[in-house]
Amino acid sequence: MILVLVEVSPAGEAVETSREAVTLARELSAAGGGVPIDAVVVGTPHDALVGVLASYGVRRVHALTGSAYDSFAGAAWAAGLLDVRERAGSVVVMAAGTPRGNEVLAHVGARTGVPMAANVISFGGLSPFTVTRQVVGGAALEEMRLSQRPAIFTVAGHAVQAAPADAAGAGELVVEKPDIADADLVARVVSTDEPEPDLSGALKSARVVVGAGRGAGSADGFGDLLELAELLDAPLGVSRVVTSLGWRPHHEQVGQTGSRISPDLYIPCGISGAIQHWAGCSTAKAILAINTDPDAPMVTKATHAVIGDLHEVIPAINAEIRRRRA
Repeated sequence: MILVLVEVSPAGEAVETSREAVTLARELSAAGGGVPIDAVVVGTPHDALVGVLASYGVRRVHALTGSAYDSFAGAAWAAGLLDVRERAGSVVVMAAGTPRGNEVLAHVGARTGVPMAANVISFGGLSPFTVTRQVVGGAALEEMRLSQRPAIFTVAGHAVQAAPADAAGAGELVVEKPDIADADLVARVVSTDEPEPDLSGALKSARVVVGAGRGAGSADGFGDLLELAELLDAPLGVSRVVTSLGWRPHHEQVGQTGSRISPDLYIPCGISGAIQHWAGCSTAKAILAINTDPDAPMVTKATHAVIGDLHEVIPAINAEIRRRRA
């Protein structure tokens, strides 16, 4: 049996990256002859959430309940996940490669003494079970053999496209009330602050991202880029130098110390493509680079490139988009 930790949004919905993990679990199930897939959620789910997970082929939804789950505690989530796993006998434990998913499964790995593979994008043979995962901030790929059981791994965001199953699962809800040790609640979230509004949009889940680097010229050089982003219904992502210079806020930064994105299309404008930035965008399915330097790393790695000044190229693109939509 395959067990998948599913993260739930404040609105009570399965987050996209968790639905992607269930989709990959379904591919793994098919390769293994149709082994069942169960999901674990924290808190009592709405009927709609159970229905969505059933549509993705989930047999049972195990809901971890009790005061220990009133706020996030990585060790407590791992203890509950292992409690379900030990009774269900799952041979695979998975989660989305989010900060919480990676933390919880790291606890699971430590408690079981089994290596964990983070940010997996695909799997190869089943005997031995081999996965391919992102390393060095996504700048390289590594094959890793998971010979011990349970196999424990997280799935990199947007490595697969979330899609419902051809045949729905039973979607049986099982309410769990595991006993959680006090030691598992020592490190937990005790308070939260409202974040500042993210005016750049959801970079990590965006299908199109417009990027901007030093080539913007100044804090006043983003007007055309923001217009393009609006026309494409895309967020703006920027390089580290842009935030270091104070031209744009840090939450827009793409890179090893910013957001890591995997859009269908990334349009980096005036970005040289240093390794720090490349680590955050290398998994984009297509890259259209706009730069004056034909030898810039971003240009040489791009799917397509336009050699020119972004302040001339972007207004022309915007005008053409508006003309075609008129």
